[in-house]
Amino acid sequence: MSQMRPALAAPPGACDCHIHIYDPAQPAVATAVTPGPAWATVEAYRRVQARLGVERCVVVQPTAYGTDNACTVAAIAELGRERTRGVAVVNAGVTRDELRRMSDAGVCGARFQMLPGGVVPWEDLAPVAARVAEFGWHVQLQMDGRLLAEREAMLRALPCRLVIDHVGKFLVPVPTDHPGVAALLRLLDAGRTWTKLSGPYETSVTGAPLFADVGAIAKAAIRAAPERMLWASNWPHVSVSAPPDDAMLLDVLLDWAPDEAVRRMILADNPAEVYGFGS
Repeated sequence: MSQMRPALAAPPGACDCHIHIYDPAQPAVATAVTPGPAWATVEAYRRVQARLGVERCVVVQPTAYGTDNACTVAAIAELGRERTRGVAVVNAGVTRDELRRMSDAGVCGARFQMLPGGVVPWEDLAPVAARVAEFGWHVQLQMDGRLLAEREAMLRALPCRLVIDHVGKFLVPVPTDHPGVAALLRLLDAGRTWTKLSGPYETSVTGAPLFADVGAIAKAAIRAAPERMLWASNWPHVSVSAPPDDAMLLDVLLDWAPDEAVRRMILADNPAEVYGFGS
């Protein structure tokens, strides 16, 4: 893979809002997709981070480890608590003491992966959201965006902030007048929902370098609510056999968000608010 630096110069405080760290010493669940023999360690990500020029990151618990968040918590500490946050996977049985310990370690969100491989069901969403809201956490949600309109009322009722993964993760890219896109834009407009401009390679039919089909949805979201956009690499890209170049994934913002001030919001200002950097 190319080791060229991105054309986009990341602003001070830029954040990669979605990465996964894997520990080869920690057993994964039997059905998990993992990076294999290369593994995705903190040291490996540091090299990616340096190439991209981003100062901050958010470690998201991989589904490979279920609700055992030890690897994610350790990665936050190793990468540096002052510039790293985490998103954990917890179910309705999580204790207040567990939430307190993870909060103190830098965790600020609860992940819900509603696609194959996820370990927490829809029926846990509301009770978990109620539990984590006490600690100022958000809910991070990944689902088929085509179904967002069906879940919109439930998501609006959550007592905490909501971060929707991967430009809504429309498993088959749809036109911007699709009901799922309309629901995404309404959620963004309501003021408590953010979306990550990430993972276009997972669903795009038109493909690299601009992922125009996913990009059309991204551009609509950016126009509607630039203050609620986040960017992420989604490193180490375990869902695909040929990982994309992370520099290309950052450079796609030059097309999706051509205004430099908007890119600064996406890369630095918005993550600082959502993840509490500097507080």
